[in-house]
Amino acid sequence: MATSDQQSANCVFCAIVSGGAPATYLHQDDLVIAFMDIRPVQPGHLLVVPRKHAELIPELDEASLSRLWAVATDLNRALRRTSLPVEAVSVYVADGEAAGQEVPHVHIHLIPRHARDGFGFRFPPGYGFQPERAELERLARGIRPDGPSTNVPGAGVD
Repeated sequence: MATSDQQSANCVFCAIVSGGAPATYLHQDDLVIAFMDIRPVQPGHLLVVPRKHAELIPELDEASLSRLWAVATDLNRALRRTSLPVEAVSVYVADGEAAGQEVPHVHIHLIPRHARDGFGFRFPPGYGFQPERAELERLARGIRPDGPSTNVPGAGVD
């Protein structure tokens, strides 16, 4: 179980992790918990949360990240076995306030979906514009964590 130095006193998810706030739990282990969202987008909407407080994904250790996604995958499968109208599952992470993160603690939303549920994402003006391959390669060079990719012909070549 997480210790107090791994939690934030002002974080509602840390309060849930420590048992100081109520939750309807779906999963609990040494690294991760999952519980029902109290403001669900759809019935069955749930959250998967690391016990250790981290606001952003890059702040988490590899073991917590791996377990977070493994539990999310298990619960995705479980949602699809329920009697809920689940035709699909939106798996959503907002990693930072500008991305829409409302609680500053890493969490994965699993939202059951069906064709006429009224929920969706809206794309900004200009969505669908296809940049030139050279622009995509330029951007990729700045993003790759270990330098140019070796599996794309011509990648990393100006």
